[in-house]
Amino acid sequence: MKKLTFLIGLFLCANLTAQIERVEPPNWWTGFKNTELQLLVYGENAGKATPEIDYKGVSIDSVYKADSPNYLFVDLNISENAEPGKFELVFNYEDGSKETYEYELKQRSKPAEEYVGFNSSDAIYLITPDRFANGDPSNDIETSLNEKAIDRKDDYARHGGDIRGIIDHLDYIEEMGFTALWSSPLLINDMESGSYHGYAMTDFYKVDPRFGTLAEYKELADKAGEREIKLIMDQVANHSGIEHWWMEDLPFDDWINYQERYENGKKAIYSNHRRTTNQDMYASKADSKRMSDGWFVDSMPDLNQRNPFMARYLIQNSIWWIETLNLGGIRQDTYPYPDKEFMSDWAGAIMKEYPNFNIVGEEWSNNPLLIRYWQDGVNNKDGYESNLRSAMDFAMQGKIVQALNEEEKWDTGLIKIYEGLANDFVYPRPEDLLIFPDNHDMSRIFTQLKEDVTKTKMALAYLLALPRTPQLYYGTEILMDDTEKPGDHGLIRTDFPGGWEGDEVNAFTGEGLPEEKAEMQEFLKTLLNYRKDSEAIHQGKTIHFAPQDKTYLLARKGEKETVVVILNKNEEPYTLDLERFAELGLKDQSLVNIITGENFTWKDSLQLPAEGAYIFSTKTE
Repeated sequence: MKKLTFLIGLFLCANLTAQIERVEPPNWWTGFKNTELQLLVYGENAGKATPEIDYKGVSIDSVYKADSPNYLFVDLNISENAEPGKFELVFNYEDGSKETYEYELKQRSKPAEEYVGFNSSDAIYLITPDRFANGDPSNDIETSLNEKAIDRKDDYARHGGDIRGIIDHLDYIEEMGFTALWSSPLLINDMESGSYHGYAMTDFYKVDPRFGTLAEYKELADKAGEREIKLIMDQVANHSGIEHWWMEDLPFDDWINYQERYENGKKAIYSNHRRTTNQDMYASKADSKRMSDGWFVDSMPDLNQRNPFMARYLIQNSIWWIETLNLGGIRQDTYPYPDKEFMSDWAGAIMKEYPNFNIVGEEWSNNPLLIRYWQDGVNNKDGYESNLRSAMDFAMQGKIVQALNEEEKWDTGLIKIYEGLANDFVYPRPEDLLIFPDNHDMSRIFTQLKEDVTKTKMALAYLLALPRTPQLYYGTEILMDDTEKPGDHGLIRTDFPGGWEGDEVNAFTGEGLPEEKAEMQEFLKTLLNYRKDSEAIHQGKTIHFAPQDKTYLLARKGEKETVVVILNKNEEPYTLDLERFAELGLKDQSLVNIITGENFTWKDSLQLPAEGAYIFSTKTE
């Protein structure tokens, strides 16, 4: 009897000693088109376990061991008749012990078709959350993490902005006229330094506690949705942070690129950043490998998406976040750097599940042909199909800055945007390209335009009327700049005034805001709110006329409305001959100046009293 009691005790102890530390994804849903789910199971000697499931509609298809004994990959099939609910994953070990892990299948909150991605009718507000608003000072410091300090005087330290700060100012974002919100990554970055920016993730399923909790992230999504503001998630498939939990025990020998060098303590091999190797039919294999496999920096291991388990992990992670947050889009960082065949599979898997969704990829190139390559619907010579609906239009952004900074001559000045827009013939859908005056990685537009307020307004008026999807960076509305150190990332990502208790200036309320900045804020607010309901700007036909006498006209013609933008670089009063624009069919029509509210009748000429942007609409009611 004593022997039996002893054996039962040993069995119970084996059950009470948890070996499974994590299962990822941490939950899943029923009702996907793809019924397959691959679980990453991690824990001491997890690879020696034999899993079993007894739950209606869910079965184990395959089980894979990794190179590390502490991983197990389990392929589940979740059939159409599987019901939402919790069930036990049972792991049987060689010594006769077993461990159970509770797993949950959830009911999807809405049909896949209702996940509508951002589009050209939207205006996106980009935020660096650490620098926007500190809504909860109690989470500023997390002592269990590597970087503990808060120092607002240090441009590269954490400043304390968080999810609560964004939630607290959703009213401001809505009132400004934005209809979509893109925050740089909010997932945990347990790095020694520079963790504020979010692009060196150390757990792809965990919110950084210094930003808040998963519950607060969901609250942000829900409350944004109540205001009809789409939430766009910034994701990174190319790399992780060096402090990622798996770096101490990598599952496979090829989980990251140049893994052997890392494990032997050798210096990382960096990317050559020759992004044209993705399209270049003459590119050497050596250049191509160095481009896609090289690390950005020592602190960002380059993930190997050619490993099929890594590939499925990243795809499932993206889908998990779409469902968890009811996302309205994904912005994928450093799009040309991962394995491009994987990126096609990744985007394809998402768009298959969510046909009305949208993903924008970052391709930092001033060459429209390189940007074009990544947009779905292009007949690429190499047969590459990206499945990517949108790309970032760095090319047009550069042309706008050149056009406004350059002296007006035959081949300089406004001709740059005229000819830049003429390149739209290469794109399947120009309106899906993301246009922007600046972002978190480049100088503020006010700095790029030499702190010229008038030219800054001209840039914004023009890009908000283009057949594009516009994105503005927080602070553009109040002329934030980085002129002291142009291009310095820490300075570009300056704190938004009013986001911290005790700030002398509050741009959210206007308190203490200098007149010039307040006037700029009102200019953008008026323009964005008009754009929100403008059928002509959302989907109208685009017509523009070659620059002449330092002026340039672009029109958007819809069924019920025409919007006209005139850029005038004449410093003295100028009379614009309207006969040249007869094909617009505006003769004798009444138009309203969208900014001032003044009405005028389109006749033979128009007096332009000063340099600037003039935005008119036939919608006078």
